[in-house]
Amino acid sequence: MRCTPGREFSNGWVQTWVAGSITNTNDMNNFNPHTFHVPVMGIGYTIDSPLKLAHFGITSVVSLVDDMLMEKMREFHSKKANFHFQGISSKVEDFRARRITAFLDMMDLAVKEKMIWMKSTFSRKSEEVDKYFEMLPSGSRARQTYFYLKQNASFNDLKEWVIENLHPGHIDVNIMTKLDKPNYEGGEQLPMEYNDAHAALRGYAKSRLSSSLVLSAGMNPRLFSYMEQWADFFPDAEGHMKKKVIIKVSDFRSAVVQGKMLAKKGIWVSEFRIESGLNCGGHAFATQGNLIGPVLEEFKLKRDELISDQFKTFCDALQAKGLICPSEPPRLKISAQGGIGTNEEHRFLLSYYQLDSVGWGTPFLMVPEAVSIDSETMNLLGKAREDDLYLSNISPLGVPFNNLKGNTKDIEKEENIRANKPGSSCIKQYCSINSEFGGHPVCTASRQYQRKKILVAEADLSGHNEINREIDRITEKSCICVGLGTSALKANGISFDHEGPGISVCPGPNMAYFDQEASLKEMAGHIYGRQNLITRKDRPSVFLKELELYINYFFEKLKPQEEKDERIKISNDKFLNAITEAIAYYRDLYSRHQKSLGLTLPDVLGKLQAFEQRINEVPVVEM
Repeated sequence: MRCTPGREFSNGWVQTWVAGSITNTNDMNNFNPHTFHVPVMGIGYTIDSPLKLAHFGITSVVSLVDDMLMEKMREFHSKKANFHFQGISSKVEDFRARRITAFLDMMDLAVKEKMIWMKSTFSRKSEEVDKYFEMLPSGSRARQTYFYLKQNASFNDLKEWVIENLHPGHIDVNIMTKLDKPNYEGGEQLPMEYNDAHAALRGYAKSRLSSSLVLSAGMNPRLFSYMEQWADFFPDAEGHMKKKVIIKVSDFRSAVVQGKMLAKKGIWVSEFRIESGLNCGGHAFATQGNLIGPVLEEFKLKRDELISDQFKTFCDALQAKGLICPSEPPRLKISAQGGIGTNEEHRFLLSYYQLDSVGWGTPFLMVPEAVSIDSETMNLLGKAREDDLYLSNISPLGVPFNNLKGNTKDIEKEENIRANKPGSSCIKQYCSINSEFGGHPVCTASRQYQRKKILVAEADLSGHNEINREIDRITEKSCICVGLGTSALKANGISFDHEGPGISVCPGPNMAYFDQEASLKEMAGHIYGRQNLITRKDRPSVFLKELELYINYFFEKLKPQEEKDERIKISNDKFLNAITEAIAYYRDLYSRHQKSLGLTLPDVLGKLQAFEQRINEVPVVEM
């Protein structure tokens, strides 16, 4: 029985609303009972988050970088759930894709079995079902209806309603498109489809999941073309896609370009996920001064234009492939993430910018119920303040990386340097993309690369100080592809002898304001405004924090480069112009919405004026 409007229950109570029921079961992967999602964090911190969150209706994102970690986690969770486990050796053909498929299918099965168990064993004392509905937004009709029925409906009607309205969160996956190193066998380079990102895509495409693939770190045209080989990304006869595509972007133009590129292949981008360039965790892809507020405003104003433009291209491509184009555009969601920390910010982003979801990443590093993190690393994060969180150059990818002072992987790195053994042994090689010395690509954090690079520096440079500066720059790189996965092993009591004890961590600047371990229910309550987990009174708003980060980035990273290249001044002027426009935008926004954001207007306007004065001191290049 489906609870439909006006249907009378056996106790005489008439339900007037379908509390979360989906009328079309094929559209289940459009449904999300929560207004937040947990983004991918590092390589291992959210590696098994779906097993902790999906049965509570919460969507999370899993990194597909490390198939070795996935194989260990699959063995651990299979044994825990009494699933059959058969290891996949690195010596079998296509082992990387096969491991990924097996890992994702294991999680899919575990979540489905958990949902079946929650429904079949439901009683009025079912703590997990209570928790499921208690954690929903306070204004959620599903939440209100559940507790009303629990008090007023017969048990049979209540259970039937629960069976119809208990929906899992999605098991979404992330691929960093540029992390696509070639692989070799017997000294010969394998075909492109065995590159790391291609194999990860194939592993996901062959899985049973009905969820979304989050593509990040920019465009990879070859990978986009490879997606055409997999039917799950195309709409079926009813217009539904089993596997959807989410593109992580930092500005509207990027969405237009990447969305059109995929539409030309008959693949619909179901969501654009706007992430702050600097106010986020992990790798920081700074924009040319395009801040998240003005960017979201542009998406809000041009959303319909984006949909209609891409839909025509999408239909033309489908028809060229002999496939049926849906009668109307598939749904296109807009979400945002990066630095959000209060219920006021969460609600404002959803309502003012008309977002479908808001990502909460860094705060969940204090929630071991949601992520896999060892207690020592979590305690270190809890003590972190602004000065402990910094934008580093440790990533072998050459992209600025949000780092935490005192993490044990960097301590391990410094110990190796003092022992005259700089670099790591590179046991996983996922970041081996540097071909500077010819032969197979290597990782710039590897001992092999750093030894050669140091010899070059000693041969080419003359001054002692100059040589030491170059050696410091070379040895700053850290083995994050191992370090970002080790915490998950340690947290679950899995051997990390092969990986070593060093742990990397990648929190965003928002970490400074979350200093206590929290339960999942407490964090959900914080997000939805039922409680407050931030004890500090000096946390800046999400928009002001990002603005501050970008201004600091300009003076610390961009302006010093002007001494080497006069042309950089022109680019920097464009950056400052974008910042100036953002300040004017925020001045107007805060003046109109100070109450919604829970801020004191004079304080905010004073900070904006201080930022403006700082950048106005920079001389402008005469064109």
